[in-house]
Amino acid sequence: MFILTLLISLAAGPITYAENPPDEGMWLPLLLERLNYVDMQKMGLHLTADELYSINHNSLKDAIVGLSNGGANGGFFCTAEMVSGQGMLFTNHHCGFGAVQEQSSTEHDYLTNGFWAKSNNEELPNEGMCASFLQRIENVSDSIIPLLSDTLKESDRANKIKEISSRMKKRAEENGKYEVSVKPFYGGNEYYLFVFKTYKDVRLVGAPPSSIGKFGGDTDNWMWPRHTGDFTILRVYSDPEGNPASYSEKNIPLQAPYHLPISLKGIKKDDFAMIWGYPGNTSRYLTSYGIDYNLSVFYPVIIKIFGKELEIMKERMNADKAVKIAYAANYAGIANTWKNFIGQSRMLIRNNVEDKKKTIENDFISWYSKDPALRKKYGKVLDDLKINYESMKKVAVPFFYANLGGMGLNVVQMANGFDEMKSALEKKNKAALKEIQNGLKSDVKSHFKEFDQTIEQNTLAELLQMYATDVPKDELPGIFTKIEKDYKNDFVAYAKDVYAKSIFATPDKANAFVDKPSLKVFKKDLGWELAQSMAEAMGKNAGAFGKTRTNLSVSNRLFIDGLRQMNPGLVRYPDANSTMRMSYGSVLDYYPADAVHYNYITTLKGIMQKEDPTNDEFIVDKKLKELYKTKDYGPYGENGEMIVCFLTTNDITGGNSGSPVINGDGQLIGLAFDGNWEAMSGDIMFEPDMQRTINVDIRYVLFIIDKFAGATNLINELTLVK
Repeated sequence: MFILTLLISLAAGPITYAENPPDEGMWLPLLLERLNYVDMQKMGLHLTADELYSINHNSLKDAIVGLSNGGANGGFFCTAEMVSGQGMLFTNHHCGFGAVQEQSSTEHDYLTNGFWAKSNNEELPNEGMCASFLQRIENVSDSIIPLLSDTLKESDRANKIKEISSRMKKRAEENGKYEVSVKPFYGGNEYYLFVFKTYKDVRLVGAPPSSIGKFGGDTDNWMWPRHTGDFTILRVYSDPEGNPASYSEKNIPLQAPYHLPISLKGIKKDDFAMIWGYPGNTSRYLTSYGIDYNLSVFYPVIIKIFGKELEIMKERMNADKAVKIAYAANYAGIANTWKNFIGQSRMLIRNNVEDKKKTIENDFISWYSKDPALRKKYGKVLDDLKINYESMKKVAVPFFYANLGGMGLNVVQMANGFDEMKSALEKKNKAALKEIQNGLKSDVKSHFKEFDQTIEQNTLAELLQMYATDVPKDELPGIFTKIEKDYKNDFVAYAKDVYAKSIFATPDKANAFVDKPSLKVFKKDLGWELAQSMAEAMGKNAGAFGKTRTNLSVSNRLFIDGLRQMNPGLVRYPDANSTMRMSYGSVLDYYPADAVHYNYITTLKGIMQKEDPTNDEFIVDKKLKELYKTKDYGPYGENGEMIVCFLTTNDITGGNSGSPVINGDGQLIGLAFDGNWEAMSGDIMFEPDMQRTINVDIRYVLFIIDKFAGATNLINELTLVK
């Protein structure tokens, strides 16, 4: 998930155009009363607008939580929701996967066996994980846009925005009480301020075994029918006065002012469903030129690099249980992005998205061509976009290889962490050196926490080989000249030498060097030489890549402005940018292809049908089979069946993972966790006939907690509505 969000920010985009069909749109809660509320009522919403979003009293938005590593200003990797007055959160299994993996070992393999705390004392702290609650949103466009002259250079414009935003944030932070961010919308044509209260003590409460929480694995990822019990349980802790605090045994479960009641009534076709959360990035305003760039350059290189990394990891993970646990979260994140980009590539073509964008662009040209003033303002914008995407194509492959195939290598990352030590040694600054040594000891421990030399050494060899093959020789970093001269382009031999000799390649060597540093070592170390060469290549390519992105940003902003002026009566939602959004739709089936119909629910029966004891993606737990055999579903079954997952027409994207699916009465009915394969192009253009959100039914979640895990202590905390 983290990787996907980062790479989307590097892809072509973002830019949206649509005569919004039913269910399209990720809407700002601040504006829903004015823009969406009447439509939502017609579809089945029974709450008032004030019960959904209010800054004056508790409302539904207070139960929506952004999960991050370090705080709200860094963006959210997933969404969670408050489900009890004692700080309990539900989110997805894949959102909590990293936390479960961190807590796991060969002795306590929670990934395989699951984890269930039977009391608060058994709950496990998660270092770095934060839970943020939105306090309010403000439209601050009028305090920023008028101060931005059209004649400003883009760098000066960015500095001016930063200056104004910093003053706004300082006032709203109230001396550190809140986290505050100011974010651009519509390509920088509007700005909104977000105020959060962030809690830094988030503990693991419960997680099903991967055979349930990750059932189907990479094979079923992005696919329907789905049978994954994709949930994890967390708890937010505060200090005894209810304030955010770092982990302490004195902390208490957060006394939550608002939590979602949970419906046991179930769902049926056409039921109203809304999803609240923190979608990461969409590119709905992307032009045909951006799509061409993504398909011809961006997606292929990422798919190739990530595919090779997965292949190397998988081989070792299958051979060693400890390695499998250590690399599980990293593998899952890369695999998710890899398959996502494969799906986007195929569905952009299948759904004819580029041609649809060209139609929009032709309409845009027809509009501005009728008016000389409009032609003067907007007449060059599409040409500029085309020119800059062509320029980006020329630098993208070297840039991404320098980034992912160079700077992303384990030994390079470790070497780069020693820059300050080298500087202190050169300056003979003993005081600074001592401080740096203390910090590096912690950095080395963290860096090598999940480390397998075979994986990292093979990855180094394979990615450098790909680098040399795919990037023109005259654009290769200088290190490749050395590899050609000294190793006859034998990248396996070179990688072996690096890991045998470099002080940055293994934890033992790195720790020993921290204790006894020497300036001479930097001059001859293979890992340091590799890192310096890659940094040089990165700097060279980043400059060219960054220049084209800046030019694209200027043109995108103008294009979006033009689209909004072209049809001012059309309500256009902004692209997702890791801010709170609400989408609304219905429970609904779909027809993915000719003569094919997909029902809107799946059941436990489908899990039994998919079982394959020889494939770890489709293993079924013995106890789950027993519960299926006896139909011991308790109050969570329906007509002798146990519904596992269901579909809705909601508009979501990455970051919405873990988001609550809520019915018209404000009750939790499921957790959103995926999109469907046939609409993988949906981040760029919504596909109303095909686009579906895949959700785990909340009754299946409760069934696993209660009947499978026997964690009735957790069930007793919830507010269940029959």
